[in-house]
Amino acid sequence: MSIGTLDRTPPPFFRQGPSALTKLTFFAALALFLMVADTRLDVTQSLRAVIATALHPVQRALLVPVQTWESGSEYLAGLQQALVGEQAARRELAQQAERAMRVEQLLAENTRLRALLELRPALSVRSQAAQVLYDAPDPFSRKVVIDRGAMDGIKLSSPVINEAGVLGQVTRVYPLSSEVTLLTDKDAAIPVLNTRSQARSAAFGSAGVGSAALELRFMAGNADVQVGDLLSTSGVDGVYPPGVPVAKVVSVDRKVDTGFARIVLTPAALPDSVRHVLVLEPIGLQMPPKPEPIAEESNVKPAKKGSRK
Repeated sequence: MSIGTLDRTPPPFFRQGPSALTKLTFFAALALFLMVADTRLDVTQSLRAVIATALHPVQRALLVPVQTWESGSEYLAGLQQALVGEQAARRELAQQAERAMRVEQLLAENTRLRALLELRPALSVRSQAAQVLYDAPDPFSRKVVIDRGAMDGIKLSSPVINEAGVLGQVTRVYPLSSEVTLLTDKDAAIPVLNTRSQARSAAFGSAGVGSAALELRFMAGNADVQVGDLLSTSGVDGVYPPGVPVAKVVSVDRKVDTGFARIVLTPAALPDSVRHVLVLEPIGLQMPPKPEPIAEESNVKPAKKGSRK
């Protein structure tokens, strides 16, 4: 066999294609092209949608064990919480039942005592809901305007409250709206009762512009007032019903040189965050009329005619 007839080509196992650098450059350029085309032209959006649709049942099937495990864990945890909540609700219900029995006993005892002392029954306060429209334009006062007026039966001096306590008093009545002076106004004042010591006093609005505090004035330096005392309406003014929360004592500064104490209060109802209020009828309208003064009887008696003998 001649040498020229030999096949000098390498076997298929040892054949080499393009170099590794060429392959790296090609595939890097292809990846970069696909990324730019997908971002700018959305060429793979339809392909991605088809693949996602095809794989969705598979994904749902693979999620079934995970969802089953999570649902079982949530069910067991919820069952445990429900059992604990049921026990707490039963204890609270028992406490409420005991408290309700005590309240009924106290109400019956109060009724018997009032009947024994021949006292008038407690006054029922009529009320109606209203909404705060806007603040009064005067920057030196604390007043708001509500959407109820004379056509709705609003009376002058009607108390205005919310779920927290007293807000103020109606000072102007218009046909369709009313102006309410808040307790924090510098000209506002309200009789209060200390629920701890049962001492009566008067709370006044703070004189500072924009202040949201009250103060007890003309209180002696040794007055029985402590930080944390709760003040409610006393009901002696014929305007506010008794027992409505007014304020809480936050500081007591007993001044020795003047003999008076400076007592600062924070209102129970914060007027800045109030949108809906309740307008009460002044309790003075339900009070019996004051008796008229009895005219003094004349001490001069008519002279008797003398009898002739």
